[in-house]
Amino acid sequence: MSERYVVGLHDIDELRVGVVGGKGAHLGALSRIDGIRVPAGFCVTTDAFRRIMAEASIGDRLDQLSRLNPDDRAAIRTLSAEIRQAIEGIAIPGDLAAAITRAVAYPDSRAEQADSCAVGWFGGQTAYAVRSSATAEDSPTASFAGQHDTYLNVVGASAVLRDVSRCWASLFSERAVTYRLRNGIDHRGVQMAVVVQEMVFSEAAGILFTADPVTGNRKVASVEASFGLGEALVSGLVNADVFKVRDGAVIARAVATKRQAVHALPTGGTRVRAIEPARQEQPALTDVQVVRLAQLGRRIDAQFGCPQDIEWCLVDGAFQIVQSRPITTLFPVPAVGDQENHVYVSVGHQQMMTDPMKPLGLSIWRLTALAPMHDAGGRLFVDATRHLALPATRAGLLAVMGRSDPLTRDALQSVLDRGDFVPSLPNADPGRPPAGLVPARIETDPAIVTELIERSQTSIAALRRDIRTRTGPALFDFLLEAFQEHKRVLSDPLSGQAIMAGMEATWWLNDKLSEWLGEPNAADALTLSAPGNVTSEMGLALLDVADVIRPHPQVVAFLGDVQDDDFLDELPKVAGGTEAREAIEAYLDRYGMRCVGEIDITRPRWRERPTTLLPVILDHVRNFEPGAAKRRFEHGRQVAQEKTQEVLDRLRARPDGEGKASEAERMIERVRTFIGYREYPKYDIVSRYFVYKQALLEEAGRLVRAQVLAEREDAFFLTFEEFHEVVRTNQVDDRLIRQRREAFRSYQALTPPRVLTSDGEAITGAYRRDGVPAGALVGLPVSAGTVEGRARVILDLAQADLEPGDILVTAHTDPSWTPLFVAVAGLVTEVGGLMTHGAVIAREYGLPAVVGVLDATRLIADGQRIRVHATDGYVELLP
Repeated sequence: MSERYVVGLHDIDELRVGVVGGKGAHLGALSRIDGIRVPAGFCVTTDAFRRIMAEASIGDRLDQLSRLNPDDRAAIRTLSAEIRQAIEGIAIPGDLAAAITRAVAYPDSRAEQADSCAVGWFGGQTAYAVRSSATAEDSPTASFAGQHDTYLNVVGASAVLRDVSRCWASLFSERAVTYRLRNGIDHRGVQMAVVVQEMVFSEAAGILFTADPVTGNRKVASVEASFGLGEALVSGLVNADVFKVRDGAVIARAVATKRQAVHALPTGGTRVRAIEPARQEQPALTDVQVVRLAQLGRRIDAQFGCPQDIEWCLVDGAFQIVQSRPITTLFPVPAVGDQENHVYVSVGHQQMMTDPMKPLGLSIWRLTALAPMHDAGGRLFVDATRHLALPATRAGLLAVMGRSDPLTRDALQSVLDRGDFVPSLPNADPGRPPAGLVPARIETDPAIVTELIERSQTSIAALRRDIRTRTGPALFDFLLEAFQEHKRVLSDPLSGQAIMAGMEATWWLNDKLSEWLGEPNAADALTLSAPGNVTSEMGLALLDVADVIRPHPQVVAFLGDVQDDDFLDELPKVAGGTEAREAIEAYLDRYGMRCVGEIDITRPRWRERPTTLLPVILDHVRNFEPGAAKRRFEHGRQVAQEKTQEVLDRLRARPDGEGKASEAERMIERVRTFIGYREYPKYDIVSRYFVYKQALLEEAGRLVRAQVLAEREDAFFLTFEEFHEVVRTNQVDDRLIRQRREAFRSYQALTPPRVLTSDGEAITGAYRRDGVPAGALVGLPVSAGTVEGRARVILDLAQADLEPGDILVTAHTDPSWTPLFVAVAGLVTEVGGLMTHGAVIAREYGLPAVVGVLDATRLIADGQRIRVHATDGYVELLP
């Protein structure tokens, strides 16, 4: 046997993925674990595949395949079929075929032993499993489960050779090609090996997950089992028995009715057979066997260092392992280095940005945040365990969470209700509530807001001035000092009091006016067009930009065809272009530091990618009349004024109403004074971030010119500290950057939980509400009203295409989405709370909004008619 083309399983370790693929490398590693039995076999290496590919001459077709859209199923189907046919049509060269044939005779022999033998002691009737093993599969970030072909009970060398060719070709199955296109994996960068193993004729088979695949709990193993071969489960032919195991005991079981099983035929292949009625409802495994299997899974876990998806077979009372791959759908757990229980709360759900962040973004947010944070899966989490454990802080935390995101509160409460996960600690200082959990109160004084904004502007001006002369390592030293100033401004007690004054007044008005007048969500109308909100002003200001552009049809046509972000340089060449450019530039000067996902410093800002705004501007040109911004603001102000008078008159008409009216009037004045400032600290943060980013990109550019980095954006995959070290040494670990890119790509497929435990359990939470119509989607009402219209499911601001009356449905909205708010009739989001940015702006614009609607972008189809009940907090799907 030539080891270039064929290698025995026990000559393989997990480092040889490039030679034997993911499945082959894992099987080789499994065969080395004490107590783990793996069927005898060998791998046909990627060298053999490369030789076949060279003869197939399909380079042009691969180029075409790389250019396809992953949603173009017809084109993928046609082209992938052509490539598969070409590969299967290549006759396996004689020396390669001979090497495989010799290995078939001696699957359990080492390469050098089999190479000297011509006949095998298994003879021609030995049955084999022939399985694909691609180099990109079964990795911690991409499993490719079920994407490539497997052939069972293959009898005879000629049949093995045939199925090896089929496995090579399955690298270009329609499903595998689509998977690679969606995950950004280069077709040319993936090679195919083939595993050939002695066939296992099992009495029972199934799958073992060493972490619960539903909850993510790493301490709970899940076993699925059925009679016969595992193909019955994989193909969906039968429902499996399901067992849950924790701490060496079965804690839950569900035994299925199993009417059929897959069995091997003596002549090759498999067939489905009926299970005798007396056995159909018997468990495929005993509890003792289930626990023993889970224990084997823990050994395999320890070998690979992450939870595994394991295929097993039961033969003569013993388990054999035929495959193990990482479970890629689990959300990672923050690494804190201890064995204590921890409860983590998602930062992204509070910041309205649940997308993954790149390492530089994560590290700078942590360096500038006021609370310690942990990262996992490209997201940030705060450890809430101590606040939950202390009676003095528990109630306050739950109250704050209840107002900001009821689903997070419910998830935390469900952990507490277990009674065995969060410790109960004595109060360290019962008389002193923790900062941020009990709001302060200040009197109504508009000068406070003016003073705070002036402080912010002075500090940012000093940052811009002082950073200009800093380069190299001195820049990073300067930034560390700047981060301290950043936190000093952010933690200004007066700023926190101003924010809480507006929020408290909102809550007071909603609670008291509901109690006194039966008026739900009264603050929604009372806060319309509140002054001084930099985010709502940003949305209205884009209407003013549209007013400048609308009279110039050549500018409108030009902007409709723009492809590149340098369009502003070309704009003055068309009639009216100079005025349009000045308007857009002025807007960018004020708001160009903003973008979707702006808490991640690596995200492209509007100033860097102004084309992002063009669809919204052009929608405004088409859908609005001149002067819309001023009219909308004045209308909101007038409605709020009229509502204020109505509320006060109704209170004064009550026998005990004069005092209540006086108190309500004071709270209305307070909310209108301070609620707009709620948005300013975020504007301060992103203004600073843009200054930091510009300086850091200059450093990255120097590293590119010095040929240390391949491109500036490589720096985004370094932490701040690592970036500092690269600047100091002029050396970088290219492999680390590649690994970080791959990890980031995998994180994009993960959905972060609101609450995550140190056991890995993702807890979603639920709404506890009656009176919602059947089939309606429940959420949190944040801006009152009812509206019916066409749902526009938009996940990318740059893809916005809105008509009057549309209802925006999206995952989450940070301030950058505000320009869309003026163009829609209602808002539905998957993430949000009563005082998050989207809710505040929706109220100021008078936009009916329901937030925190789980899976809204999946359950609501783009173009579907919906009715948003934003006073009661649910969404109806209309026929």
